[in-house]
Amino acid sequence: MLRRPFTLSLVALGLALPGLMATAPAYGDAISDAMAEVQKYAGQKTVWDGPTAGPTAMADQKIVVLAADMKNGGILGVTNGIEEAAAKIGWQVTVLDGAGSIQSRAAAFGQALALQPDGIIINGFDAVEQQAALKQACDAGIPMVSWHAGPVIGPDPANCLFANVSTDAMEVSAAAAKWAFADAGGKPGVVIFTDSTYAIAIAKADKIKETIESLGGTVLEYVDTPIADTSNRMPTLTTALLQKYGASWTHALAINDIYFDFMGPSLASAGIAGDGAPKAVAAGDGSESAYQRIRSSQYQAVTVAEPLNLQGWQLIDELNRAVSKVEWSGYTSPLHVVTKDNISFDGGDQNIFDPGNGYREAYAKIWGK
Repeated sequence: MLRRPFTLSLVALGLALPGLMATAPAYGDAISDAMAEVQKYAGQKTVWDGPTAGPTAMADQKIVVLAADMKNGGILGVTNGIEEAAAKIGWQVTVLDGAGSIQSRAAAFGQALALQPDGIIINGFDAVEQQAALKQACDAGIPMVSWHAGPVIGPDPANCLFANVSTDAMEVSAAAAKWAFADAGGKPGVVIFTDSTYAIAIAKADKIKETIESLGGTVLEYVDTPIADTSNRMPTLTTALLQKYGASWTHALAINDIYFDFMGPSLASAGIAGDGAPKAVAAGDGSESAYQRIRSSQYQAVTVAEPLNLQGWQLIDELNRAVSKVEWSGYTSPLHVVTKDNISFDGGDQNIFDPGNGYREAYAKIWGK
């Protein structure tokens, strides 16, 4: 009976101190290390680090862009870049909208094949979803490049893709998770949103989960809900999660911005301020609406943006390399952690991440334009 309080007092007064002295700096270091990792992606991008040589423009090419869903800000941003670059290189572009469903994308792919284009760009859907159509295009000798068509960056011969263009999705996911960890003072309670329709979405969400847990944070829930149905599902889902987790839910992490397009009203109805918790952190793509929410502190704190317009130019460059029978460029485009503190530069005034690194001039020079 006498030993228990005596032992507790020793722990409180002294025996625990060496452990605390050892772990407290390490704990603090984990937070500062996480934020240091994030900060290296937050600076201005002023120097072109992409290709400087390649084939001149192949003349008179007619290409088709198969867009997964033009309501998706990332896909729209890439499509805009493709059209801008195609105008510079002198190609004709037809954009077909898959309208957010597998069936519509299959129909669009059928239309694309009927047009007998010189090249196809797959924009924002998983290659394995349309394997039969991919094989048809491959058998017909139509070169294909893609944006976010799977976890592989660069050549994906298994899916007959000359190059899949993306930032490093695992770096994007880790950066988002580390920002949340540091922002929560090392004690985040995280809900992750993803869509198992897409292999890349699951890979990104798994990396977020792995990073949070390896740092010592808590993943409260891993939510699989379709991107195409976020407008219907997210309001009620947000309310249910607030009721379930309350103040322990500090951060919402999603594989892209579109999930947060529909969270704000539910958070506001619960009396949560625009800059309150749970704070929304997106591991891609840097949509216009995300920039607007971050700038106004209205229910989104961070997006890890991809240079969507630049990636559109890269897709045209990669397709020009494909039709010219040379290797892909080997380029992986930079990511950018966007917060209210750095939103004003690298295209932020136009609500996009558009790095001021001279990529347009660099590609035009390669193409002889």
